[in-house]
Amino acid sequence: MKRTAGPSPLSTYESSWPWSTTVSGASRVIVGVLAWWGGYSTVARWSDPGRNNASGDTVDVTMSTLGIVGAGHIGSTVARLAVDAGVDVVIANSRDPETLADLVADLGPRARAATAEEAAGAGDLVVLTVPLKALGDLPVAAFEGRVVLDTGNYYPQRDGRIADLDDGSTTASELTARTLPGARVVKVFNNIFSEHLGALARPQAPAGSDERSVLAIAGDDASAKQAATALLDTIGYDVVDAGPLSEGWRFQPDTPAYGLPYDGSTDGTWSGSTAKRVGAEELRAALAAATRG
Repeated sequence: MKRTAGPSPLSTYESSWPWSTTVSGASRVIVGVLAWWGGYSTVARWSDPGRNNASGDTVDVTMSTLGIVGAGHIGSTVARLAVDAGVDVVIANSRDPETLADLVADLGPRARAATAEEAAGAGDLVVLTVPLKALGDLPVAAFEGRVVLDTGNYYPQRDGRIADLDDGSTTASELTARTLPGARVVKVFNNIFSEHLGALARPQAPAGSDERSVLAIAGDDASAKQAATALLDTIGYDVVDAGPLSEGWRFQPDTPAYGLPYDGSTDGTWSGSTAKRVGAEELRAALAAATRG
């Protein structure tokens, strides 16, 4: 993907994705296997029951199945990272599960295709990676009680104009939370190019090490953010906590934290090979530099 003048290349790339997109061969070319505001937030890996976090508290992370609703570039990449880390995946798109046969075959025996309702109910943690314009098509009841990892961004050219987002009175993930009132929403994965996400994962590196990159999260529920952090640790990422969902605008499109920090290309061409490690200090500075138009 070539960086050009004007809108962020990540915006241009992602805004063209239908959530029904299947990337049957894309996972073959993904490179690799795949903090609180003031520092790292280290918790137990998601698939390890009974481990302690940095504060000495036991974290219940006994679940080992991840639901994914949306099988485009980000959804497929997260699925690959999860199965490589030993997590079972149930993935859905907006069409029949049969349309995901190639992707599931490529992911291997830990993955299966399902309807959106089945994927949402498969585990306590669900990755939701669909366009904002598709929120009204979701099986809302299936998300009741779930921790939902929302990757969504607002692209007016794709989603149409949404007044509450245009005037800054709410954010994209707050809109998701409003649509899914029984879910605990955490914003994550929305500000990184899918091939960079795959390439920068370091699941074997210790949390807080110089080998790891960080991802931003935002959410209103502390235990939901803890669960999200545990999953990210499992697939090879550390976390910077940007605060509540209302602060999610700090890493939305056209902010300093959106896409560009993870790109190390010299000619503006984005690929897995151009991925650049981003540490907590760099990401915190990018979040702090964000301004609202």
